Amino acid sequence: MRDHILAIDEGTTGVTALVLDAGRRVVGRAYAELPQSYPRPGWVEQDAARMLATVTTVGRDALRAAKMAPSRVAAIGIANQRETTILWDRKTGTPVAPAIVWQDKRTATRCEELKTEWERPVRRKTGLVLDPYFSATKLEWLLRDAKRRARAKKGELAFGTVDAWLASQLTGRHATDTTNASRTLLWNIRTGAWDEELLELFGVPEGVLPEVRPSSGEVGITTAFGGTIPVAALVGDQQAALFGQSCTRPGESKCTYGTGAFLLQHTGPQAIASRSGLLTTRAANFDSKPQFALEGAVFTAGAAIQWLRDQLGFFATSSDINALASEVPDSGGVVVVPAFTGLGAPHWDSQARGAILGLTRGSDRRHIARAVLDSIAFQCADVVAAMEKDSGKRVPRLRVDGGASQSDLLLQTQADLLQRPVVRPANVETTATGAGFLAGIATGLWGLSDVRQATQGDVQLHPKLKAEQARKKRATWSKAVAVTRSFTPPT
Repeated sequence: MRDHILAIDEGTTGVTALVLDAGRRVVGRAYAELPQSYPRPGWVEQDAARMLATVTTVGRDALRAAKMAPSRVAAIGIANQRETTILWDRKTGTPVAPAIVWQDKRTATRCEELKTEWERPVRRKTGLVLDPYFSATKLEWLLRDAKRRARAKKGELAFGTVDAWLASQLTGRHATDTTNASRTLLWNIRTGAWDEELLELFGVPEGVLPEVRPSSGEVGITTAFGGTIPVAALVGDQQAALFGQSCTRPGESKCTYGTGAFLLQHTGPQAIASRSGLLTTRAANFDSKPQFALEGAVFTAGAAIQWLRDQLGFFATSSDINALASEVPDSGGVVVVPAFTGLGAPHWDSQARGAILGLTRGSDRRHIARAVLDSIAFQCADVVAAMEKDSGKRVPRLRVDGGASQSDLLLQTQADLLQRPVVRPANVETTATGAGFLAGIATGLWGLSDVRQATQGDVQLHPKLKAEQARKKRATWSKAVAVTRSFTPPT
């Protein structure tokens, strides 16, 4: 009997696979890290072939952990890091260059060149801003090579975000979903089609593009996990987490603390044009009826903790930051602005650089660690404020997930700054779970009402800081951001 789902989250720094039983409980889990490379300042790359191999290995490991035969798996759901750009040989399946990761800034100058003439039409069509974060200028950069461009025009090359790459290699079908297509700067979120004007602007031949499908629905069959299993969901990681948090109605909001932090507010069938530095994007859908969300992307969240661990050697494992930061009552006036790859929403400043401000002779590792945790909460609070301004709806509580959401210290700081509850589900791996839920719905294993009942065992953290204190802290943070953005490093 096929009554289980294999849910895969192909993230930026690692791959997680969960096996969900008919009751939507996790009965098997596996994880493996994915390395990144930084060949030049501002460049971030990954090996697409290694992504595929890791997905396959981790999926098999999760089935073994669950003691589950592939014949018991009804479907596979895949969530993926978005915007990361891959170009491969359509016939051999071999990538023609390293994957350019969403964090990569090599096309920042190109984006600036386009803004004067194209910022408004691009935002109107795509809901996005002209920023190197998105896929179009990455693909344009890859196609600058004359041989690649010629092959692309002949239809010999295929482009995709990570979901399309995995779908192509696992099932033989070159397909993406609406959530991922909406992150490319090439797809019109209102017409639901690749936009001819944007394709011409970025020099992208239509023949390299994948088919766009709903997030939930069978894509094709794979044998990569030891049996014949349908892939029945493709979805961008943040929209997967929104669905996994059961945020399926207008106004419901979540924040995922991962390498970056991503806040989404579901807006239903209405596409709200942001005036506060947010993005209008597609939410997961089951059919041709569009669903939308407002999104704020914080580029550096968990990556700042990794920086303390790997570059500065503050601790051995990322979770150690909680004990170190808890040794002091606050940051002692230290403010860290972790703009290592620029600032995302609501600022969208790709030229910003990171900074540590407020140091005194008494400042030490503990204060810096505390300030790094604070910086994640400050950035997210800025996005919530922008979100409420755009939608006109107050976020009564913020649902959270992702690795850093296991830090009670971070979540308490977040609740204090927002002055409202922060809610953490019992299963914080809602990105993989969301992809699994979408696959389960596609196969008829569950219904939407079942998914809405899945958030049990929630933990709520309520504000402890007085409102005036929270306001002062946020004002100090705003000053620090302004100082950071005004700094121009020598060229």
